[in-house]
Amino acid sequence: MTRVMTLLEMVGAQRRPAALSQAGVVVIDAQREYADGSLPLPDLAPKTAEIAALLARARACGAPVIHVRHLGQAGGLFDPQGEGAAFLPEAAPRPEEIVVEKRLPNAFAGTELLAEIRRLGRDELIFAGFMTHMCVSSTVRAAFDLGYGCTVVAAATGTRPLPKTGGSGTALAAETVHEAALAGLADRFATVARDVAALPD
Repeated sequence: MTRVMTLLEMVGAQRRPAALSQAGVVVIDAQREYADGSLPLPDLAPKTAEIAALLARARACGAPVIHVRHLGQAGGLFDPQGEGAAFLPEAAPRPEEIVVEKRLPNAFAGTELLAEIRRLGRDELIFAGFMTHMCVSSTVRAAFDLGYGCTVVAAATGTRPLPKTGGSGTALAAETVHEAALAGLADRFATVARDVAALPD
């Protein structure tokens, strides 16, 4: 069987996961809507634990952390005044850490995220959070376009099942959507690290 290669491999690029001490960490939408709200994600607990492990390592080595918080419409998903918009306790920001609020999947769109990253002076970014196919993918692709080296921690991201196209009523499993989103990013836009342990200090 012919080995399938990413576009990066085809051109001989040797991407490795970013070192925590040299990168900024961006945690996207680690919010309660995905735990006990209207968008509960499968296997959320181990993914949240992995985010907590990433935060612990980042803080220990002095890597700056940016928390992205999605805000929806009043009475809907991620209601700014509701519990769904609150951070998951395990991934809550510390008082000194940056919080960026967004309204669109791409966390750079209409926010101060780029200004905050530029202020930090880091050329490499490590991403975690939710959902892999939506806000994580949109933000990583935008970061790549802006010239940043991107690493995504697979075990610290996750998503939900999606309906197949064509109106069949059947669903793509969450893990299938997750793996496909990561594969799309790994093809050109990012290095995908399997877990926090795969990140060098």
